[in-house]
Amino acid sequence: MKLDELDRAIIGALVEDARSTYAEIGGQVGLSAPAVKRRVDRLVQSGAITGFTARVEPAALGWTTEAYVELFCQGKTSPSAIGLAVARHPEVVSACTVTGEADALLHIRATDVRHVEEVIERIAAEPFVARTKSAIVLTRLIANEPRVT
Repeated sequence: MKLDELDRAIIGALVEDARSTYAEIGGQVGLSAPAVKRRVDRLVQSGAITGFTARVEPAALGWTTEAYVELFCQGKTSPSAIGLAVARHPEVVSACTVTGEADALLHIRATDVRHVEEVIERIAAEPFVARTKSAIVLTRLIANEPRVT
């Protein structure tokens, strides 16, 4: 779907505060509340908007430690096989294939360093994992959400 400037402005308003009313968003973008609702419905129907959610501070849930783990796989392990395996670990908050030596990069959140170690041990036990390389996050310098331009 091709987004016009009004669609982008509406999405930007929703990214900023998904709890805004259609009337509030309409005031920002120059449309009536019903017109904003129709556009939001169309954006959801087309898949441009994939859902609405609450952002939660991980520390509030006790997840105060995070790490990035590079996975090095044996043979030709498919991305889907890696994804299925690492999705079984709730501490893995994101995973992607990457360029370079590693086959995949995982972002892990845990309660403490020992918990991170346990997660890495569980993942390393997957039959396709040859080795891992990890880095614990000390200070998150920038934590931006995607912006609509």
